[in-house]
Amino acid sequence: MANLKQLAQSLGLSITTVSRALDGYADVSAATRERVLAAAATAGYRPNASARRLRKQRAELVAVTLPSDPGHIGPPHFLDMLSGCAECLAGAGLNLVIAPVPRGESELDLCRRFVDGRRVDAMLLVRTRRHDERVEFLQSRGIPFVTNGRTESAVPHPYIDGDGYAGFHAATRRFQDAGHRRIGHIAGPQDYYFAHARRQGWQAAMQEAGLGTDLCAEAAPTEQGGYIAALDLLRRPERPTALVCATDEMAIGALRALREVDGGEEISIVGHDDLPIGAFASPSLSTMRMTGENLGASFASLLLRAMAGEPADRLQELHAIEFVDRDSHRRPLRTA
Repeated sequence: MANLKQLAQSLGLSITTVSRALDGYADVSAATRERVLAAAATAGYRPNASARRLRKQRAELVAVTLPSDPGHIGPPHFLDMLSGCAECLAGAGLNLVIAPVPRGESELDLCRRFVDGRRVDAMLLVRTRRHDERVEFLQSRGIPFVTNGRTESAVPHPYIDGDGYAGFHAATRRFQDAGHRRIGHIAGPQDYYFAHARRQGWQAAMQEAGLGTDLCAEAAPTEQGGYIAALDLLRRPERPTALVCATDEMAIGALRALREVDGGEEISIVGHDDLPIGAFASPSLSTMRMTGENLGASFASLLLRAMAGEPADRLQELHAIEFVDRDSHRRPLRTA
């Protein structure tokens, strides 16, 4: 296998010209670059990855931090999106690294370690908080990033998000149109932006219809959290006839609670995220999901545009929410 010096000698070019051609610099003509690449392929030359990164002053890595429990990297609907994102970034010479957050460490700590150690070129953040320290930190360091979800930051930042407010408003109105009046909401922690927006959508629809908003229980966005919150609502004197759940995981937990109480089979329920497991629940879980084809590719595109210096306010996408109708939202209404 030829080394860089031998490759340059065979082409009658300087080592610098050959190196810059291999790294794709614009000051090398297209004809020369094609000639160098063809000769490198014929000779079986492979650039030294470490030296190449040092020359370009790039780590060639994009990191996404994920909270983790033993044996579980979640939330699961992020993983399909990340797979598509990784595939597209690979085409641009970047590797996506999924970094579970170690016990005793925060996502902010991990972001700081990646950025201050110059280990990444950009970051992808998921499950944003309304006031997100990770966003403020990356903005202060000037590191390109995209978030899966919005924040209440005064400084614009790139994001892709679903319109949770509109989705949960519409889901609540659907139950009202079906005759429900006691529509409960199983909410996620309100410091998460997605959970706050979804609760606000449910609450607005209830208030517009002149209905009370007391049938709300907040819990962790997990199956266990949904189970506990549903039991809380089901034990109240005026229990709900329908439940709008902040996530599918919470809805799966709520379905378990419904199976444990008398009359639970009469209570309708809907979730959000369209997890595959929902189709196999009993009853099959009606849900909502963010519209858009190949969201992973969309995230990759925004990341690359952010890395190229495009203004943040041009890198913001708010997607509509659509319903996935199965069986759980159509359960017979006997009392209203």
